[in-house]
Amino acid sequence: MATVIGSVPARGAAWTAARMATQTMPGRRFWLGLGLLASVWPAVAAGAAQAAAATLLPGSEIVFVSKQFGVPVEGRFRKFEAQIAFNPRLPAAGRVALGIDTASAAIGDPDTDRELTKPEWFGVAKFPQARFESSAIRALGGGRFEVAGQLLIKGLAREVTVPVTLTQSGTTSVATGSFTIRRLAFGIGGGEWSDPALVADEVQVKFKLSLSGLGPL
Repeated sequence: MATVIGSVPARGAAWTAARMATQTMPGRRFWLGLGLLASVWPAVAAGAAQAAAATLLPGSEIVFVSKQFGVPVEGRFRKFEAQIAFNPRLPAAGRVALGIDTASAAIGDPDTDRELTKPEWFGVAKFPQARFESSAIRALGGGRFEVAGQLLIKGLAREVTVPVTLTQSGTTSVATGSFTIRRLAFGIGGGEWSDPALVADEVQVKFKLSLSGLGPL
């Protein structure tokens, strides 16, 4: 007489358990796979959202304002490029890089514009490009962000923090902001022009970047 556990013979119980395990294995694999998918999907989705690159549109500008003998003088860079991968809803994962053609600096006077290319100023023969690369982006709320990064001019790198306001209309996003640098920290304006009484050390940099390809705020 077989030993009885409940109402199932011992041998029958083992056989039934094995059969149940075999029959439910595909189901277990399904649920395990589903659980793994659920755990990694947010990261996959976030990565896909982060990968979108923005396109720089016409109408973008980078302007600089200095003071010469106390009088504001405005100039601009006529040629620059941007590589921006940014999701406004995931700002910490964003990356911003700007390359600025220093030979394109212009104030509007041909003689002065030629002076800006010389070694005392931008030294474009040796340093044809200035660069900015972000290291951290933080949301401040209301379409405002803080972008920290490294600004490289004439081979000299300085850490800067740039406030940015982002507005959107249709598929176009516009990033605007301004910050101040000290030109002498980058070796801009050497010789007699290093005297802040002639040209102020502080220079305001203002920008407007029109972009397509960013996600919604």
